[in-house]
Amino acid sequence: MVTLATGVRLAGAALGAIGGMLVFIEFMQLPSYVEYRADVDSYDLNIAPQELREHTWMGRVGGLLVGSGFALLFLGELL
Repeated sequence: MVTLATGVRLAGAALGAIGGMLVFIEFMQLPSYVEYRADVDSYDLNIAPQELREHTWMGRVGGLLVGSGFALLFLGELL
């Protein structure tokens, strides 16, 4: 049987790993304002401030999970 402190640390590590993967996927996405034109092999930037989307929900949830994972790791060490 796993002790409470070890279980909390394992849960924190799992949340941090899942959150880190979501943040990684967020960073590897092509931004919505960048358009690739294959016929001329170039990128175009179409920036309109009202349409600009800086982060997706996946990145926000990933950041929240990473923060929660660190908090659980800290709590597990205190237990």
